Amino acid sequence: MNDITRESRLLETFVTLADTLVDDYDVVDLLQLLVDTCKELLDVSEAAILLADTAGVLDVIASTSESSRLVELVQLSAEAGPCVESFRTGRPVSVPDVRDVPAEWSTFRDSAVRAGFGSVHAVPLRLRDTIIGSLNLLRRGSSGLAPEDAAASKAFADIATIGILHERSMRETTILAEQLQIALNSRIVVEQAKGVVAYTRGVSIDEAFELIRAYARSHRVGISQVAARLVDRSLDLPD
Repeated sequence: MNDITRESRLLETFVTLADTLVDDYDVVDLLQLLVDTCKELLDVSEAAILLADTAGVLDVIASTSESSRLVELVQLSAEAGPCVESFRTGRPVSVPDVRDVPAEWSTFRDSAVRAGFGSVHAVPLRLRDTIIGSLNLLRRGSSGLAPEDAAASKAFADIATIGILHERSMRETTILAEQLQIALNSRIVVEQAKGVVAYTRGVSIDEAFELIRAYARSHRVGISQVAARLVDRSLDLPD
């Protein structure tokens, strides 16, 4: 993809993301579009977004594949790694070579290496003093993120933050907490639906999610809505 095409696609994506911020937008759709766009347009192999629940515990809400999700979950279980550090400090954390990290990040390092990742770049989801999660970009190679990609990732993280907080949710702390919890609960239902489809269709988890997303797009409904109907068995995906 040449520079002109890439910049055009970035602008188109920002317009699309802005258009999704309407009264009835689906936060899972928004965040999934963000991570997919990062993988498509930036020099990264996988991407994931983590949100903090009402207790301040991070969990994955959107990722481009199960492999990236696995690495993120290991980071969380160890409570040490780039995503946690970015969330705690409110600053981007770049790890050009995962083999060269502090000793307390050894669990993250070993898991990342096993999964085939060589570098990680974490960007906080932050609006002024409010930090609600982090955007994490994983690369197979061992090198830093290019400046233009780092700038674009910061813009994507800002859009994700605005989308989650929403102007109405920023007025009250209790509303913000409810919005974050709803988003995390929605993702749990999506994970359950992926398992249902994977089992009934005999496909992988990634393929199951693609089937769910394709149905949601073709019928112009939210992924969360489709997932809920699959879990309560009121919907069967057509062959």
